[in-house]
Amino acid sequence: MSVPLYQAEAEFSRTLRQAAWTRVLESLQDGPEPVRGLLAAMEAGPSNLSQHLAILRPSSIVTWVRDGSIALDALAGADVADLPRAARRILTELPAGRMELLAELREAEAAAR
Repeated sequence: MSVPLYQAEAEFSRTLRQAAWTRVLESLQDGPEPVRGLLAAMEAGPSNLSQHLAILRPSSIVTWVRDGSIALDALAGADVADLPRAARRILTELPAGRMELLAELREAEAAAR
């Protein structure tokens, strides 16, 4: 039995619920990184980072690739790289939209008086 699309989307969203996981995605936006590079960017301990990657890799958001003898983590695709950017765009537009709505409501109240 296949998983309904809405359920798969919800599970995918839950995968991004921790700030550290979003930080991993941001760290990989410029390309694949070895774990030591992620450690420096994340300011996390090796076991902590390992736990985060253990969640992100099976979800297919982060993949594991080899460059010779070096193991690298990479984003699964360009759309994954857009996730943190889209979240920031949404978060910065929400307050602006709310302020515009508030101004319109105040104008409507003033006009109704």
